[in-house]
Amino acid sequence: MKRSRVTAAATAACALLAVQAPAPAQASDSSRFHSGSNPVLFVHGYNGDGSNWNTMADRFESDGWPSSHLRQWTYDSRRSNTVTADQVSTEVDRLLAATGATRVDIVSHSMGGLSSRYYLKNLDGTTKVDAWVSLGGPNHGTDTANGCFDTSCTEMRIASSFLTALNSGDETPGSPRYATWWSPCDTVINPDSSVSLSGAANTKTTCLTHNGLLTDATVYAQARDTINR
Repeated sequence: MKRSRVTAAATAACALLAVQAPAPAQASDSSRFHSGSNPVLFVHGYNGDGSNWNTMADRFESDGWPSSHLRQWTYDSRRSNTVTADQVSTEVDRLLAATGATRVDIVSHSMGGLSSRYYLKNLDGTTKVDAWVSLGGPNHGTDTANGCFDTSCTEMRIASSFLTALNSGDETPGSPRYATWWSPCDTVINPDSSVSLSGAANTKTTCLTHNGLLTDATVYAQARDTINR
């Protein structure tokens, strides 16, 4: 009788604990839009435009991002990256105001990584950006820029004064998470090592072309999961 009472009491205690114990927190699914997801600003590269992002933006929408949270804009890529950085700042503020978010994620391709990183480093962008992605960015210059003469293009030359200043000190300043993707078959960015940044998560892709980085499903999934933590 005494033993049965003890067993009954223990069972009741366990039941009470089960009722009072908080439910485990649900882990967010990085492949889907959720309450903590940020709006995304896409920054295209030299001679590109906002339509370069159509495939990637469609994939984000399929994964739950509202169209209002995906900003594909077009800028004059012949102008200095410092000028474009001012426009990046404006676009970030517009996206924040339109969505009510406190931070954005930036996904850039090629030269778009330079103006957006200038924004982060020099225009207080680190307070408004949660994650920054560079797909095939000439972060330390490329020898293909030796054949073009627009201001922005000369800034992409290896050891240009623009890049020297941009890469001085901390290459990935502030609290944003930085990530780059580079392809061993990208003939536009030479050398391949130009893309990687100190302090960033640097990923080598399969054999993709420079523009193939924009449409590859694996690169998309990796970039999405990186920003959507």
